[in-house]
Amino acid sequence: MPESNASPNAAAPAAELEFVISRVFDAPRELVFHVWTEPKHVARWWGPRAITNPVCEMDVRTGGAYRIVMRAPDGVEYPIAGVYHEVLKPQRLVMTVDCSGHPDAWHDLVKPGRRKDERNPAGEMLSTVTFEELGSKTKVTVRMRMVSAAIRDAMVKMGMNEGWSQSLDRLAELLSLAANTADREIVITRVFDAPRELVWEAWTNPKHVVQWWGPRGFTTTIHEMDVRPGGVWRHTMHGPDGVDYPNESLFTAVVKPELISFSHGGGREGDPNVQFESTWTFEAQGKKTRLTLRMVFPTAAAREHVVQKYGAIEGGNQTLARLAEHLSEMAASSGR
Repeated sequence: MPESNASPNAAAPAAELEFVISRVFDAPRELVFHVWTEPKHVARWWGPRAITNPVCEMDVRTGGAYRIVMRAPDGVEYPIAGVYHEVLKPQRLVMTVDCSGHPDAWHDLVKPGRRKDERNPAGEMLSTVTFEELGSKTKVTVRMRMVSAAIRDAMVKMGMNEGWSQSLDRLAELLSLAANTADREIVITRVFDAPRELVWEAWTNPKHVVQWWGPRGFTTTIHEMDVRPGGVWRHTMHGPDGVDYPNESLFTAVVKPELISFSHGGGREGDPNVQFESTWTFEAQGKKTRLTLRMVFPTAAAREHVVQKYGAIEGGNQTLARLAEHLSEMAASSGR
């Protein structure tokens, strides 16, 4: 394995240089490893509660790099980056963790008098994550090795244990959700050749939504669209055969320009109402945007109903294809 640039003090006892935390998850190892290494999942659980991750880029292979930008509720961003030194699926990950982009929260604890333009001495650590199979459960152990005992003590004093505990709590909740919804959800992902701000505008501005919403051949009339938590969205989709599909949704979460969630109710006139929870995530990938649509139905039978009767999966793919075409038109008209 390549040596880390962190070069921990080999003469110091390991206990003085390391921070270690473990958790047993009620989920199989393959699932835990997948949720730990797939960017769209990591963005949902990484960091303490109230933290969002507007940037989560991961090339999970030996020699690959990753970058995560954590954003606090006050808008302060905490970027971390690193390189994978070992990827042994689904057993072990070894990587550097470079925190040199963090604010100077531990400046005086670590190196008083340091110039503001000098590289943060607490910047890089070596992280080893192991995934131990315990029947149908998985024990995850995170071991962070730092360059000195002073840095280790400073980061523990800053709340490293509490931060990791909250992050693992969030992971446990996500794993529970994944285990409980796998047979009653639809997930569709597409990468658009457009910046995230433009994709967000196309999704949240009614004058744009009517241009692309629904499968090919459909048109949409929007009666009300209040894109904020608690806001109502009422619209009618008109099928090419003349059948109307009234819809009414309630927005439950709106985090610009990262995430939109809503509770949906709608369907074909004369049919039972179709209910599901929908979450759309907008992930910036340079000048492109990865959009993930996730719909969770109350039962597996309800999911199967919309797949078979309404062609929900093909309809979703056609809808995103229309969005891609409209984004190209928006970019052309704006000169982007």
